[in-house]
Amino acid sequence: MPAPVVSSKTVLIADDTAFVRDRFATALLGAGHKALTVKSAAELLVRVRADLSRIDLLVLDLRLPHAGGVELVRAIRKIDEGRIPILVFSGTIGNADEVRDLAALGVAGYVNEYSAVQHILPSLAPHLFPDNFNRRGSPRVVLGIPANYRFGNTIAAALTLNLSKGGVAIRTMSPLQQNAKVRVRFRLPGSALEIEAESRVAWSDRRVGMGLQFEKVAPKEQHAIDEFVDQHFFTNRKA
Repeated sequence: MPAPVVSSKTVLIADDTAFVRDRFATALLGAGHKALTVKSAAELLVRVRADLSRIDLLVLDLRLPHAGGVELVRAIRKIDEGRIPILVFSGTIGNADEVRDLAALGVAGYVNEYSAVQHILPSLAPHLFPDNFNRRGSPRVVLGIPANYRFGNTIAAALTLNLSKGGVAIRTMSPLQQNAKVRVRFRLPGSALEIEAESRVAWSDRRVGMGLQFEKVAPKEQHAIDEFVDQHFFTNRKA
């Protein structure tokens, strides 16, 4: 049986740091996608106008020289009228107020610009192929820690990909079907508290893994997750 054809997508990467642009472009090109790169707000707006019909995703540094911040996203939205999904590099977020403003502008989520290369495509996949995923728009922290999950009488070990206040993504070559009920357990770095959550499989993709949406978490454990995400999402911000 022939392998399923994965459609090629076009991603626009806007960052003034060549290291970030090149790593994301290399990961995308290696998977058969197209990567466009710009390093300034002026270049970005020109590219959005010129290639609006073929851009499937914009990955954006919110601190581009001379025209950064939420106003830059507003300028993009005046051109694309909300058509292009936008991911923001999490290290360029200044505060929680910006997160709320960006949500109002339809920003789809956040990605760590310094993610390990193997994490880049998994972090972009839910936005490149939205029909295959139930996307979480809340801030996520890239996190590779051991976890185990129980499905029926089966217990499996895995590594996490990222964590949000509402769920966790897990790397596995044998993901469960969407909507399957799972009990997941993991321990946050630097904590003796073990998190245990009743969850539902929100998305599943054999190339990436699966995303678990928390449905029942003890208040103490949810508080620990919330604090961890808040603490790590706003660290190492770009000046």
